[in-house]
Amino acid sequence: MLTVTKHGVVLSPSSLYFENEGVFNPAVLYEDGVIHLFYRALTKRNHSCLGHCIMESPLKIKTKSIHPFLKSSKDYESVGIEDPRIVKIDAIYYLTYTAFDGTNALGALALSTDLHEFYRWGLIVPLILKEEELHDKIPAKVCELSYSNQLKLDPNTEFIWDKNVMFFPRRIKGKLCFLHRIKPCILIVQIEDLNELNNTFWNDYLTKIKSFSLDCEKLHSSDALYVGGGCPPVETDKGWLFIYHAVYEINNELVYKAQCCLLDLEDPLRVVAYLPKALLEPELEWEKIGNVNNVVFPTGAFIMSDSVYIYYGGADKNIGCASFNLVDLMNEFIYIQN
Repeated sequence: MLTVTKHGVVLSPSSLYFENEGVFNPAVLYEDGVIHLFYRALTKRNHSCLGHCIMESPLKIKTKSIHPFLKSSKDYESVGIEDPRIVKIDAIYYLTYTAFDGTNALGALALSTDLHEFYRWGLIVPLILKEEELHDKIPAKVCELSYSNQLKLDPNTEFIWDKNVMFFPRRIKGKLCFLHRIKPCILIVQIEDLNELNNTFWNDYLTKIKSFSLDCEKLHSSDALYVGGGCPPVETDKGWLFIYHAVYEINNELVYKAQCCLLDLEDPLRVVAYLPKALLEPELEWEKIGNVNNVVFPTGAFIMSDSVYIYYGGADKNIGCASFNLVDLMNEFIYIQN
């Protein structure tokens, strides 16, 4: 039987100027026995940057920076760098985040070889004008703008929000694969090189958008208002363990829960199993009351000694950790006969 243990808060807001209103939604990197948390830090003036700490163990902080790890430097992220995720592919660290300019929330990417210096690649999601009609989830076209880290968006131009960008931690059949979310669905992109992401690519992609969408019914989230990515997928021998978030309306309030499923190792668009219940949901006071109430928002996970550790934001205020046995989870999944 699957038992999920909530270990409580591992990091809270401090008196430091860049994180005095909230710390939450961390990217997690477990490498060579070291656990890094790159977390969203919120000021009282509602500006976000990234903080960083190294864990002595999954639940105990060893060192923590007293300065922002990564802060806004481009127009498209002028109001904040939000909700990071991180993976390492081919000796390169891929740090994805939501870039917010006060109007638009769009997926962006920064790259590093050493976790110290990061190069802003820029926005890596389609720029779809908000007034474009979504006919059966297919936008007419993307805005004709160049994709670069010097991109300047007109502050009066509104785009459809495209968030929750995260890469799979290795190439699949030679391709880089990443998830992103245009409400209400989670979508997958598969490319050989980042330079493919241009207007031509996105216009073609959007005409076939249904074929790149994970099946919400197979995610067992058909009653959710919408779903979105959570933790970068974790590879297991039975498939990619994908922990995501689903948003429900309960008693006239929005409630964010963590769900999970398995994706096929060589065809990640194929859902092979799902958990028939929420993995995590708001239960504790710090998960129910905060800057945004009733939120558990998973953003990083890793496997250590047959246990899966999940780090998540609680009510957009604190960072919590939960764990469970991987074998128990696999036995709880409902496997889909295709």
